[in-house]
Amino acid sequence: MLYERWLAVANERRTETALRDLASGRCWTFQQLREAAESKSAPDQPVLFPGDDSSNFIVEVLQGWRAEKVICPLERGQSAPQVAVPPAGCVHLKSTSATTSGAARLAAFTPAQLLADAGQIVATMGLRPDWPNLGVISMAHSYGFSNLVLPLLLHGIPLSLPGSPLPEIMLRGAARESAFTLPAVPALWRAWHAARTIPANLRLAICAGAPLPINIERAVFKDHGVKIHNFYGSTECGGIAYDASPTPRTDETYAGKPLREVGVSVDARDCLTVSSQAVGETYWPEPAESLGAGRFQTDDLAAVKPEGLYLLGRLSDQINVAGRKVSPATIEQTLMRNPDISACLVFGIPEKGAGRGDSIVACVVARNPTNRRELKEFLLPRLPSWQIPREWWFVDSLEPNHRGKLSRAEWRKRFLDEFAGTNSP
Repeated sequence: MLYERWLAVANERRTETALRDLASGRCWTFQQLREAAESKSAPDQPVLFPGDDSSNFIVEVLQGWRAEKVICPLERGQSAPQVAVPPAGCVHLKSTSATTSGAARLAAFTPAQLLADAGQIVATMGLRPDWPNLGVISMAHSYGFSNLVLPLLLHGIPLSLPGSPLPEIMLRGAARESAFTLPAVPALWRAWHAARTIPANLRLAICAGAPLPINIERAVFKDHGVKIHNFYGSTECGGIAYDASPTPRTDETYAGKPLREVGVSVDARDCLTVSSQAVGETYWPEPAESLGAGRFQTDDLAAVKPEGLYLLGRLSDQINVAGRKVSPATIEQTLMRNPDISACLVFGIPEKGAGRGDSIVACVVARNPTNRRELKEFLLPRLPSWQIPREWWFVDSLEPNHRGKLSRAEWRKRFLDEFAGTNSP
């Protein structure tokens, strides 16, 4: 089904540019890309693991589709998992963020589910062949595969690969196009804005992989007239919500409206449930009730309103303060109203002593000199006293992980490793 769809796209756009690899200087039309994929056979194994974030990745995916192999993309540095061939009809495996050092946890997809995800994204975002995608995010990650690879192969949206997200390299890639679309993550938008390297010919700016700070969205709009469109999705079900509005959001928790043909609701815990033809078939190798039959049950706390979807943190991230629960996102959003703060991350650690609750830690990047006393005074009129962080950790930057996300678990471990046995940072 997937290769047949690709052949139809390639035949329709035969002489048009399909793929540019700016690092190698090579360029393929749709016909040439088809010929490259058919120039040799796929390896003789049931599951293929494309992992090169270059034009080779695209060719390997096409070779796998042609040979009816299962595709399991690997991100840089990721080892191929030892995994059995998935259930009949499943042709794609995605690594979930729940993957640990133990057995790999993957989500399996059928061709129809991949087609649905690509169709929903292209239709909702308005991706256009005359606005090629500039590929600076990992094509192996679910976000990159759905926004770069599938639109190219299933809808004829050209792809240009600059080879690096560094500002000057991204600019050179952008200069090759008269207009283009740029999917990225918050850390990249922050870096490009700081370097003043957001191109004037950018027509569609997209941000996913982690929550987009509203201050970055507003600053880019103010300085460049570019609206960054917040996009929320999940490995298990593809795209969920998209903010198509032409101006910056006024509420950082707003994720946008559900994508076309995507249904959203909340369960008794106020966690988001997603219904869509793009929802994965099953977890593999161990199925779970939360995924399957067109439904994905998330752990994201959410509110569904007429104007769209609001994200209120994750159930697992909630901090227990003397029996009362608070989402760290609530504290982060309040802290970010302080002009002296450029970034922050809040998490809980076990309370010292005999208590069974948590202490709140605020990890802060300050753009102007400040201290914990001033920040506490800033928060007191805005939050209940029990939600004020007890521990304050000032750092130079908050680096995302390889998926472009700020992991509370990783930063919590750093904090505990660095300050174990001390009173405070």
